[in-house]
Amino acid sequence: MDPTEQQPEPRQAIGRALDPVAGTEEPFRALLESAPDAMVIVDDAGAIRLVNAQTEALFDYTRDELLGRPVEILVPERFRSQHGFHRRGYTANGQVRPMGAGLELYGLRRDGGEFPVEISLSPLETPDGLLVSAAVRDVSDRKAADARFRALLESAPDAMVIVDDAGAIRLVNAQTEALFDYTRDELLGRPVEILVPERFRSQHGFHRRGYTANGQVRPMGAGLELYGLRRDGGEFPVEISLSPLETPDGLLVSAAVRDVSDRKATEARINELALIVESSQDAILTTTLEGVITFWNAAATRMYGHTTAEAVGRHVSILALPEYKDEIELLLSRLRQGERIEHYETLRVAASGTLLDVDIVLWPVRDRDGAVVGACAIARDIAEHTRAKREVTRLYEQQRHVALTLQHALMGSPPAVPGVESAARYFPATQGAGVGGDWFDLIPLGAGRIGVLIGDVMGRGLEAATVMGQLRSAANALARTGMPPQQLMHALDAVARDIPDQLTTCCYLVIDPDAREVTACSAGHLPILTVEIDGSARRLPIPVSVPLGIGEVPHQQVTLAVQDCTTLVLYTDGLVETHDCDLDERIDALQAQLGDALADGVDLEKAANRIISATLPHIDQPLDDVTLLLVRIPAAPVAHARVDLAPEPRSVALARRFVADTLAEWGQDELADQVRLAVSEILTNAVRHARGPIGLRLHRTAHEVTVEISDDSTHVPQRRAPDPQDENGRGLMLVEALTDAWGTRLTDTGKTVWFTIGDRAPAPV
Repeated sequence: MDPTEQQPEPRQAIGRALDPVAGTEEPFRALLESAPDAMVIVDDAGAIRLVNAQTEALFDYTRDELLGRPVEILVPERFRSQHGFHRRGYTANGQVRPMGAGLELYGLRRDGGEFPVEISLSPLETPDGLLVSAAVRDVSDRKAADARFRALLESAPDAMVIVDDAGAIRLVNAQTEALFDYTRDELLGRPVEILVPERFRSQHGFHRRGYTANGQVRPMGAGLELYGLRRDGGEFPVEISLSPLETPDGLLVSAAVRDVSDRKATEARINELALIVESSQDAILTTTLEGVITFWNAAATRMYGHTTAEAVGRHVSILALPEYKDEIELLLSRLRQGERIEHYETLRVAASGTLLDVDIVLWPVRDRDGAVVGACAIARDIAEHTRAKREVTRLYEQQRHVALTLQHALMGSPPAVPGVESAARYFPATQGAGVGGDWFDLIPLGAGRIGVLIGDVMGRGLEAATVMGQLRSAANALARTGMPPQQLMHALDAVARDIPDQLTTCCYLVIDPDAREVTACSAGHLPILTVEIDGSARRLPIPVSVPLGIGEVPHQQVTLAVQDCTTLVLYTDGLVETHDCDLDERIDALQAQLGDALADGVDLEKAANRIISATLPHIDQPLDDVTLLLVRIPAAPVAHARVDLAPEPRSVALARRFVADTLAEWGQDELADQVRLAVSEILTNAVRHARGPIGLRLHRTAHEVTVEISDDSTHVPQRRAPDPQDENGRGLMLVEALTDAWGTRLTDTGKTVWFTIGDRAPAPV
């Protein structure tokens, strides 16, 4: 206890009671005992002179144990060293006042227990000198209540600011420090306007005083936008709730401050979305899971003719024809299962009865837990779009038909080659104009030899188809001259270089069944696959050079041995190329499928269907042109004979005799005169120009007899119309009249002239 503290006014009555007038002692003692607080009276030496019963109860001492003892017996040990100094200071001053204003004071019980107290001091003048009366009150309960209040304040989720009636801040919690970025010490005692933006301060005091006079629990600034001010000058939107607190020291006001920045941002976003929805040109509506309409925007009113008041609360089936009611229930069922439905085109009916073509997007509406609680639909009137789409489709189909007709005209239909089994498949792309630059060709070259061409002009459209037509025509014409593959490819390259911005892959093969050989040249085309009669498949090792049109890179030719009845598989990239798989892997997969597709010498038409089904299961919608060509190499001639002759006139007679004997052996005597005469004409020309041996070869197939005469001269016989008086020039006219077909082809060592005559008798067994 500090004797320098003031005593409350009620203690002044005690002071007056000690006036040294006879008969006053007993009334004073009675007054002392009736005081509600513990009363301790000490002299100027600090010795206890009087106590009341409340003192005995509070400190757990008897009166006799306290009287005459120093008052420090009731003071905790840690305060005793300073207590005498403060007591003597009060004795010199002697004013009524509370003790230790602003300090935490404690009393000490007999058992050593400390407890918080409030003490009021009063001086008492007596004949024996100055006495000091101390009224001691135990404030443990009040302190506990105060601690609970502060804990409650700290646990509040909002920033709590408590101010007095002058607007000074008395209490804040940790949330206030975090929200406004001030420490507690920086706020206590400061005017609350420190937390208010500058532009509001001039009116804030007026409103604060108005609330103090009213004193009702209410939100602050209802309907207004309120802002707080952080230490760094940043403003933020807040909500404030005010509550009056009646205390012994006067009215306090508690303000609960909540930062609503996130909520304001969310509200702004919601308002923005609501504006977007309301201003949308598409009809937007929401329904319950049972189909009852809960929202209806302005566009829905314009489209369907129902006002918001007319639509909300009614079943969505008001928009459907009676025969579409089941469709509505099916869609609601799918939405209940959480399914999103994209671009569902259907028919709806407006309030006026007008039928509407609509495109609808529907999706389920979920709550915070993810449960489906409703549905939302965006509908667009696509009547004009549908009409335009139909017109575009009609024009597209018309143009596609024209383009495909043009492409087929340019591609042509390869003629059937006698004795050669083949099958082809071509599917135009379904995207764009549908036409492309794929082509293939089978060309009878005479003497049993067959030319096979396949090519692919990169790109699609009429331009690619036109280039394809040019190259196909050129290749076909060049091949018919007997030009070897390498030479033909160089000639095509020259043609392709004159066509700007176009690249073309191409492969040309010449099949010679008699020699069981294939001579090939490839300009950037995909590998050619072969399937033997036993079903084994492999890639033909043909050197692949650059595509046509690049130039400057020589194309290479190779001659490869093949077995009888081997099937050649030629194709373009549309058959094997995909966006999600390596091209080589796709070619390997095709190669693996060929064994089953062509097993046991199956008919090539069936084999082609098998290959297409296995490789392209969705062939009705190819992304690129698809071409597949199967060619089975004919069996070798059933009979053949050969002789080499010297380049001299007598060899003509020897050749005639060799032909007659061979045809007789084959049972073809009736052809002898024709063949011998044709051989005489061609051989006579060969003898005139050759320098080395002349080869004469005859071979017979199931359909014809072929004769080939080869020499080392590059002089090609030319058919011409002689004048009536000319003795020469009629030989080739005679050959043409005697034979079914004839021709000349250049070879690495010279040339070969050939002719064929149809077989007149069954082939020998």
